[in-house]
Amino acid sequence: MMMAGQALRVMLQAGAIIILARLLPPSAFGVLAMVAALGVVLDFAKDLGLSAATIQKDDLTEAQISALFWINAGAGCVLALALFLGAPVLAHFYGQHVVEPVTKWMALAFIMSGLTVQHWALLRRQMRFGAIAVMEVAADLAGFATAIALAYAGAGLWALVAQRLVTPGVLMVGAWLACRWRPGRPRRADGLGGLLRFGVQVTAGGLVTALTRSVDQVMIGWLWGPTVLGLYERTTRLLLLPINSINAPVYAVGMPALSRLAAHPEPYRRACRQLLQKVALLTMPVFAVVCVTADWVVQILFGSAWTQAVPLVQWFAISATYLPIVMAVGLLYFTQDRTGEYLHATVIDAMLCIASILLGLASGAVGVAAAIAVVGVVVRTPMAFWLSTRHGPMRQRDVYSAVLPAIVAAVLSGAAVWAVRRFYLQDATLSVGHLAVVALTALVMMGLTLVAFAELRRELAMLLRYPLALRLRRSAAR
Repeated sequence: MMMAGQALRVMLQAGAIIILARLLPPSAFGVLAMVAALGVVLDFAKDLGLSAATIQKDDLTEAQISALFWINAGAGCVLALALFLGAPVLAHFYGQHVVEPVTKWMALAFIMSGLTVQHWALLRRQMRFGAIAVMEVAADLAGFATAIALAYAGAGLWALVAQRLVTPGVLMVGAWLACRWRPGRPRRADGLGGLLRFGVQVTAGGLVTALTRSVDQVMIGWLWGPTVLGLYERTTRLLLLPINSINAPVYAVGMPALSRLAAHPEPYRRACRQLLQKVALLTMPVFAVVCVTADWVVQILFGSAWTQAVPLVQWFAISATYLPIVMAVGLLYFTQDRTGEYLHATVIDAMLCIASILLGLASGAVGVAAAIAVVGVVVRTPMAFWLSTRHGPMRQRDVYSAVLPAIVAAVLSGAAVWAVRRFYLQDATLSVGHLAVVALTALVMMGLTLVAFAELRRELAMLLRYPLALRLRRSAAR
């Protein structure tokens, strides 16, 4: 149910991106991104890592959860006030007057999300993934419908601002309705110090990651203005959309499941390998194909007005081949209670990412995207694998063996599609027939990969036998 919900969310979000990109200019997205880049950082400060503590800790009391709720609610209000008061400073930094009112309105979202953190964490702790999926889809749909309706009505940038307020509002109402728990009055609780220490370590790592994700957009917006930032932000958003949508259920399902297996090394290793393998197979081949068909992707999704985004899509597609698996190995830290190591690893990764941004900054937005992609493949990914497997049941060879089939599938699919376009579809024009040829080529390469690895052959055979076994079981029950 969780994966189905995430798949629906991806389709809804992709549809909204496509429609809104054709209704609004890149500069509108750029102005919103100027504020949202700071919002990404503040989101982690609002959470304080306490949602992870609620999900991961086995012996939580009612008093502790209530205390965590009031801490999150207070943090959300404080951050909203700080953002509201700091709006003029942010507008002056970018040299865009419209940034000030946009920032003040978007501050409201932190109040709503602060009131939602613990209810959302409790739903995940209870593994109510069906309810979570329904609420996420409903919130996204409400936000998208509002934005598209206002964009059609000529609201421009404010259509995007409204979307950023409607979505967390619907999530807040849905979480309180679905989760019957209600907080007690604010007071101290025994054991709260340990939960806060856990949360601080998680938050510190999250803040570093958020800063890393925001540096490029802040610098591009400051140096080249909202139009260039809008092109950069939309392509980033498009390519990271499926990654974030996959990463959310991976953590939602993997965190509680692997946490309960942490004391059993062999089952933990098997479960973790399976998780990493599936994440890699779902993402690496797809983005390899996107890389070699970037011009078609931009034409289909954004239209001819966004042709400058083609090289950005190519480089971001390369980054998207490794980011999901790098994010997924972060589960090793949380499920083994290695949050201190997580913080150290996050700082190292952030330094590498910021160095790559600075390396490419002189060459503009495309240079930044290229540097992030190259450094990510050559340095960040191997470093993430090494650091995450220094302790615990998983070893580097387990991670590499888990992602090897996906790497092979990505290389084969990307190379085959490039060759078909280069030698067979030489005019490179976009048509339904050409899309079908490219899709068939990629699927054939994926099929060859599945049969080339014994482990995947066994899983495929089990999957094909499952419907037959289910029918036999039902017949026997009659």
